[in-house]
Amino acid sequence: MIYKVNLSKTEEGYAIRCPGLPGCWSQGETEQEALNNIQEAIRDYLIVVEELNQKTETRYVEVA
Repeated sequence: MIYKVNLSKTEEGYAIRCPGLPGCWSQGETEQEALNNIQEAIRDYLIVVEELNQKTETRYVEVA
């Protein structure tokens, strides 16, 4: 899967977040480190979401 991420230069390096996954963010001293870190954060985020969804009844809805 491909996720859009937003990268911001900070005094400490780079802050990075995934707007499609609320609360999913990371950072790194370099741009590449931040990108690597957000990949790991996205994987972990999706694992937790899957675990939480296993405990609930799920339905799908179509939005036009």
